[in-house]
Amino acid sequence: MENKEKIIAITRPFDRSEEACEIIKSFKAKPFVAPTLELEMVNSKTLKNLMDNLNKLDWLIFTSPTSIKSIFNFYPDFKDKLLNKTKIAAIGSKTADILSECGLAIDLIPEDYTSEGLIESFKKLDIKNKFVGIPRTLDARLILPNELKKLGADVLIAEAYKSVLPLDTIRVEILISKILNDEIDAIIFTSPLTVKNLFKVAVDDQVDELINKLSTSVLTVSIGPITHKTLEEFDIYSIYPDKYTVKDMLELLFETL
Repeated sequence: MENKEKIIAITRPFDRSEEACEIIKSFKAKPFVAPTLELEMVNSKTLKNLMDNLNKLDWLIFTSPTSIKSIFNFYPDFKDKLLNKTKIAAIGSKTADILSECGLAIDLIPEDYTSEGLIESFKKLDIKNKFVGIPRTLDARLILPNELKKLGADVLIAEAYKSVLPLDTIRVEILISKILNDEIDAIIFTSPLTVKNLFKVAVDDQVDELINKLSTSVLTVSIGPITHKTLEEFDIYSIYPDKYTVKDMLELLFETL
């Protein structure tokens, strides 16, 4: 029984699961990808407004790779229009890597890869009356723009993509069945919505047992404290790494499993 191949569930979108799959396979385990959300790039009115005001920005904050990809998708000349005076902040090493690949210099990355960590970094700077743009999903928490406003910044939020429940939830339904049948050894959640959407798909008579399985027989790993807190709201115990990256969460997973 000890030699049985471990199966690790990934709730990220397919196009953002490659790194996790490779790491899981390197540990001689089998990934099972069942996206509980999809990321849909949108050229919203607010994103157009952000682009119209690009030359007025003092800071541009990127909180995820998808917001970068969305901007370059709809505005290929974005980099050429960005003024040197505009400083760039990024949350997370993956976001920073994508910015670097796009040829953009990064002025600020918090040690703590969360909105709270970025806020602490900005508290050390003078951003009073500074114009700050944040392209992201509107489903994101409001703590970042709200706290920046308290520091005196003028904040412009732009919807660069939507986080939506997949139209086809068959993979998620199969995942739930596998969890209930003890066919999943561990599962990773990389955002609060990956948790919430799992329970949107689960039918009522599955919820209690699903919560029980995720707290006992399945090792549940969250990418950081925010996702961990969401799992706690469902009475699910999870662990998370000191550094909030996919690589670190999977290393912790296999150390614990």
